[in-house]
Amino acid sequence: MKLSRRGFLGWSGTLVAAAAGCQGIRAIGDLQAATYEAEVPPQGIEGWVASVCQQCPGGCGIQVRTITGVQDGVKRAVKIQGNPYHPISRGSVCPKGVAGLQALYDPDRFRGPMKRAGARGQGQWQPISWEEAVATVVQRLRDLRAKGEAHTLLLMAGQVRGLMQSLLLRFLEAYGSPNYLSTASGCEASRQTLFLTQGIAEPIAYDLENSAYILSFGAGLLEAGWSPVRQARAYSHLRQGTPGRRGRLVQVEPRFSVTAAKADEWIPLRPGTDGALALAMAHVIVSEGLYEKEFVEAWTFGFDDWQDAAGTSHLGFRSLVMNDYRPEAVSALTGVPIQTIVRVAREFAATRPAVALAERGAGFHTNGLYNRLAIHALNALVGSIEVPGGTVIQRRPPLTPLPPVTRDAAALRGLAAPRIDGAGTVKSPLASSVVSALPEALRTGSPYRPKALFLYYANPVYSVSEFVRHPELLDAIPFIVSFSPFPDESSRHADLILPDHTSLERWQDDPIEATWGPAVLGLRQPVLEPRHQTRHTGDVLIQIAQGLSGTVAAAFPWKEFSEALKEGVRGVAGAQGGLIMTTPFEEARQRRQADAGFWLPTYKTFDEFWSQVAERGGWWDPAYSFGNRERAFRTPSGKFEFFFQTLRQRLEALTRRGAASGVGLDGLLDALGIQARGDRVFLPHHEPPRFVGEEKEYPLHLIMSKPMSLAGTRTANQPWLGEIPNVRTSRPWEIAVEINPESAHKLGIRDGDEVWLESPGGRLRLRARLYQGIAPEVVHVPFGSGHAAGGRFAEAWGANPNRLIGGEADRLTGTPALFATRVRITRA
Repeated sequence: MKLSRRGFLGWSGTLVAAAAGCQGIRAIGDLQAATYEAEVPPQGIEGWVASVCQQCPGGCGIQVRTITGVQDGVKRAVKIQGNPYHPISRGSVCPKGVAGLQALYDPDRFRGPMKRAGARGQGQWQPISWEEAVATVVQRLRDLRAKGEAHTLLLMAGQVRGLMQSLLLRFLEAYGSPNYLSTASGCEASRQTLFLTQGIAEPIAYDLENSAYILSFGAGLLEAGWSPVRQARAYSHLRQGTPGRRGRLVQVEPRFSVTAAKADEWIPLRPGTDGALALAMAHVIVSEGLYEKEFVEAWTFGFDDWQDAAGTSHLGFRSLVMNDYRPEAVSALTGVPIQTIVRVAREFAATRPAVALAERGAGFHTNGLYNRLAIHALNALVGSIEVPGGTVIQRRPPLTPLPPVTRDAAALRGLAAPRIDGAGTVKSPLASSVVSALPEALRTGSPYRPKALFLYYANPVYSVSEFVRHPELLDAIPFIVSFSPFPDESSRHADLILPDHTSLERWQDDPIEATWGPAVLGLRQPVLEPRHQTRHTGDVLIQIAQGLSGTVAAAFPWKEFSEALKEGVRGVAGAQGGLIMTTPFEEARQRRQADAGFWLPTYKTFDEFWSQVAERGGWWDPAYSFGNRERAFRTPSGKFEFFFQTLRQRLEALTRRGAASGVGLDGLLDALGIQARGDRVFLPHHEPPRFVGEEKEYPLHLIMSKPMSLAGTRTANQPWLGEIPNVRTSRPWEIAVEINPESAHKLGIRDGDEVWLESPGGRLRLRARLYQGIAPEVVHVPFGSGHAAGGRFAEAWGANPNRLIGGEADRLTGTPALFATRVRITRA
């Protein structure tokens, strides 16, 4: 074999780079071994505790194996596995769930309450007592109320649900602040999709197990979706199919993802054109008469042209798709062949039950809401609303409602103030929270300057692009309290750290959201006593409220969180329905009894009910009655609305309010970046997406995804997950930018090269990985790693693509447009 000098240098350079990478991986592995060696349990007495995983929003039931040492009497958690009784997990658990032990034994956890000892951002702390910590918060909040500034308290939370979310909102109501900010804003467009079409402000749930045809627009069904274990189980049902028929999965997205690889067909398209593709399919279904005529005629509004009470004619959905979305024109826009559009539309209409999923890939553009609305319209066309295998409405457990809050004068005055983020105004008419608007409010002091901030499982300095680039903006808030159990980028700017227990150390209810319909209430309970001087944030909130006295204290009459939790669960025990989680066989037996009119509970008292729920992991009601149209449609028409009357009413109301300043409907639409006019505004349509960065200077589109191992808020500091090899490169501890080989060749980039990935907002140094499964105009970076704070492992690897993301959003809902940034790549 002949080897040239250039070839030798390239070959030896590759070996050096590989050796350096191996040394880095080995260093992290050595650190892991040294860190966790002390947690190897001794011999002792085994036990099992049922709980709920909190590594992601999936709500999977788990069982935690414990060992109590014979000699030292210390109880240790040593293993996590799926709970076979829980209907979400059914004994299964994903890698994140197994690694939940490393959240409990995280060596970088906060050990107890602390106050800042140095400048903000330095991470220097001084331990204090809980009494001093609570007293400090109470005094600061009391002073704000006395000055008439209760509205200047902001509470920012991440993915939180159940009683804890209710208590956070209750505290703000009693105190007098309208400013609940959520960093889980990706759900807003999904909620508004269901709200505008069906009148229900909740995310869409899907009965995937019974679907025969799933048309997925960017949903990470086999990655870090909304419920990974549940989705994987649904996928297995789809593959098993019914006698004589195997289910079909079609994945639509610009990148050949894990889900696309497991699908029957992958349809790549240009970023931001999902809605146009769905409407072209609707054109085929309508023009060929393939839609479900009985459902459309009886249970939809705005399908055909119509007249309002004043006699004004309005455009209908049928006319819209027939005139504007011919497959020939949409093929040129999306890059999807005409024959593919026609064939898939026919398959979707002919294979029942079929369901179209509108998830993250379609929703993270400036036209995200309209994309979702167009995709959901496909479900209405084929009648897949409230039917097995279609979309469903998530049921809620019958918890005892909290008593109403009495608002004193300070609360009434504070709640009357405008929101800090402009949610619900002309800036974001349909939004309930716009956390990405906070940086600008801090810069300008408009509509006012916030005086205090509570952070509950929210890390905006990592997840909000403007805070990533300018974390010092948080320093404009005089008083910041973080309830995080772990260090993170935002907590570095706090004045007080009041660390919560980890999920394996606390009581908490976990009602599932937007999964597949039936009401499910999981119970998270302490597996062992708290390892450090941490405290349940629910308990701390109660103590702060009681320290404020008056009506704020009256709104929190409980001694501790667990007391309030039990009061809520009493409603479930007394509802005379559902069943405590058990085996599928036992569930089937009890359901047959219920169908025959018998409800035979396994308990006589609430204490027995509570004990059984704690032992089995929760309660659920498997009965779900399909076809209840009255429950499914709460719109002004009482039907599925192709023409969104609620959106029309909302925008017209805002226009009337702005009439004094000369802002008409066209001016409002201009401000929202909506190009459509007339009735098209209130129908599913394709809005041309906006992008940050000029195409000539930044020719590539950046898209992101969550790997299975990085779906949680803290998983980057869990080395078990970091050791999972990258699905593309088979290398652990690596975050790379994927680029099409054709594009890479034009740029002189080879596989494994170090490159700069740059946007108008910033740049990252990454390793390039050439990938045929990505469109030539697109690059991909996974997110969840690259922390500047968060622990020894989180800070040792990865990159945070949020640093590159521009400030665009779907302005109707306030949802950040994470896929609306253009980038360029150069060799480093």
